Amino acid sequence: MPASALAARQTPDALLNLQAMDEALASTEPYPHLLVPNLLSPGAFDRLSVDYPSIKVTGFVTLDDETSTPTFAALEQELKGPELTERLSRKFGRDMHPFPRLMTVRRWSQAKEGHIHTDSQRKVMTMLIYLNADWHDSSGGRLRVLYDGRNFDPYALEVPPLNGSAFAFPRSDKSWHGHLPFTGERRVVQVTWLRDAEAMNRKMANNHLHQKLKRFFGLLTSPS
Repeated sequence: MPASALAARQTPDALLNLQAMDEALASTEPYPHLLVPNLLSPGAFDRLSVDYPSIKVTGFVTLDDETSTPTFAALEQELKGPELTERLSRKFGRDMHPFPRLMTVRRWSQAKEGHIHTDSQRKVMTMLIYLNADWHDSSGGRLRVLYDGRNFDPYALEVPPLNGSAFAFPRSDKSWHGHLPFTGERRVVQVTWLRDAEAMNRKMANNHLHQKLKRFFGLLTSPS
């Protein structure tokens, strides 16, 4: 699809500024990845902050009728739309359109999260969008692009978890990443391109099960 046609399909009230992705440079070291300093349109951060889902469990969750909000429903449409996928396909040189997409949202983190990993083989590509107004922790909670599965240092890139910062990468056996321990509110939206419909169904089922278990056992981190 021509770039001009992609631009024309963006509506004036779009939450994502896809031109920022066009202008961002992808890296191949130590594995292919893309950092977009601010993927949000003007005013989008305030809209998303005001309408952020009231999530009380830790980890990434799928939004349902009870937790979703109008702004995040609109964001989900944009993240799953062909325009974003087309741009990422061009950046990484692989057609990502055939793969189903899943959006999950995080609000709270535990210290035990963030271990070094490469993502499940069910995943083809992942993009994270951070929605924190500021970040006072000097190291904890900052995702790092890593060289192996054992060491947080040295690292190739540290991603600031600030408003609108986006980080995307195709999954591979060496796509090592993680962050140092952090406990508290850490707002992140994740969109994942999954291998096939079976992988999507399994991922959604696992997410729903984990959410129910956390609610049942009272694994809450928010004060209310």
